[in-house]
Amino acid sequence: MIGPSGPMLPLVALIWPLLLGLVALLPPVRAHALRLLPLAPLPAIGLAFLGGQGVTVVPDVLLGVTLGAGRPAMLLLTLTACLWFAAAVHAQKSMKGTANPAVFSSFWCLTLAGNLGVFLAQDVATFYVAFAAVSLSAYFLVVHEATAEALRAGRLYIVLALVGEVCLLVAFLIGASAADSLMIGQIRLALADAPLGTFAVALLVAGFGIKAGLMPLHVWLPLAHPAAPTPASAVLSGAIVKAGIVGLMLFLPVASDITTIVIALGFATAFGGALAGLRVRQPKAILAYSTISQMGLVIALVAAATRSPGGDMAYAAYYGFHHGLAKGALFLGVALVAGSRGRWRSGGLVLLAAVALSVAGAPLTGGGLAKAAAKTGLGAWETFALTLSAATTTLVLGWFLVRLAASPTKHAEDDAEAEGARHPHPLIAGPVVALALAAVVSPWWLWSAWSGLPADYPMRLATLWSAAWPVALGMAAIAAMARANWPAGTLEAADPLRAARAAGRRLAPLKRVPGSLATMRAAIADRSTAAVRRAGTVAAKGAETLEGALLQWRISGLAIVVSVLAIAILAAR
Repeated sequence: MIGPSGPMLPLVALIWPLLLGLVALLPPVRAHALRLLPLAPLPAIGLAFLGGQGVTVVPDVLLGVTLGAGRPAMLLLTLTACLWFAAAVHAQKSMKGTANPAVFSSFWCLTLAGNLGVFLAQDVATFYVAFAAVSLSAYFLVVHEATAEALRAGRLYIVLALVGEVCLLVAFLIGASAADSLMIGQIRLALADAPLGTFAVALLVAGFGIKAGLMPLHVWLPLAHPAAPTPASAVLSGAIVKAGIVGLMLFLPVASDITTIVIALGFATAFGGALAGLRVRQPKAILAYSTISQMGLVIALVAAATRSPGGDMAYAAYYGFHHGLAKGALFLGVALVAGSRGRWRSGGLVLLAAVALSVAGAPLTGGGLAKAAAKTGLGAWETFALTLSAATTTLVLGWFLVRLAASPTKHAEDDAEAEGARHPHPLIAGPVVALALAAVVSPWWLWSAWSGLPADYPMRLATLWSAAWPVALGMAAIAAMARANWPAGTLEAADPLRAARAAGRRLAPLKRVPGSLATMRAAIADRSTAAVRRAGTVAAKGAETLEGALLQWRISGLAIVVSVLAIAILAAR
């Protein structure tokens, strides 16, 4: 038997969270399982800052696990490890007293391991198992609160997640067959000329697009993010969606026939997601739509980089790195503002406003640097679209701040010290401030290495004007909409499928027709309606029974392990 070869830290970064997930289920630890969460990403943080030199090979697992990370993937891994750590620290206070902490902690660690695995996998079997782990186990983070909204979001999420897994499995089988190899680099090259290559690429876009929130595959995201606990929302929006982005980076072939379509879909998602966010009032739902919008931009950048063999994914990784830090700060900041009063609440809103301006790409902010670098790899109309997107981003995040400022103040009823307190707990405020500062400072620190542009480029007049005018346009729109009491007909919570249900209701009535045909139509309609109602009742009861079973950790844990093993076997075959 041949043991692992190469650097061991990548392997430790994946195994360590899995071990902690098992420890969390031990009877003496269950009640305090949340305390394990900050420990889970520590090896990955070490890997990120020490660097992953070389390739790790574990020949006796799956079909031979091969771990390593290219430069863009390593930057996104750094983001992922830091964000999961910040969210875990936040959870120590924001989730104090939560139900079933052991179950939550166990699936948190499994999701983290899968999230890290997609950045480190160099062979398709390892990548698929890791992607399945992050997709399936994240369901339990979404439904943890077990509210009606959480269960509804979980149903939609798991259905789309499974559809995405099927799409990816078929695409990977086509690619592996064409390449006669399981290595991701070889599969990417083979897909360009494979007989079913275009079909496989379309499946890849669909599978990864579901995870990244590409419209119209985004419908799970505005429901799942608000339903999940705040720390889980932060990692869902800042890190887990990046699994879809890195998948496109790794597998999307050069000069694909659908590259132009993917770019167009990306920009359509960027504008459509931001505008759709104006239709809801719940702050976390608005942030979810903002994430959809920003991921559309990143997908467009990834697709644009594949138009030529020399295309560089660095710009997309640089943009995604800043977005993850900033969006993590915004999601965790919802709890910061909700738990503060007086000047502390005002200070929290000012901090989040600064982060929001950075996401929009305001001059001299981290997001402004990321957009300035990204424009160098785009064509004329794409550059204009990326520039103009700052206006809609400013608009939707301005709406988020308005709704957050109007939200009621909450206090921890089970913490006597918090009763009447004006300032937030350090475990709540610390991660938000740290992520906000990282979003502002780190793009400047990384500028020379990742932009390929002169050090003075962000300060040039043309660069400042290109970043300033769309943000100013967005702020002017905010002022105009505030005077008009904002959009009419907004919903408290997100409902992406509202239009589909409304269309179904409009199609339900049938025009009356004379004579016996009318009688026949009425009889058929009555019987059909009764049948549909019976089927709906049975389906609803079945769904409730299934959800009740899945919420028991013994059943859900076994189900997730069996699912991952089944996927691994399918990938191996």
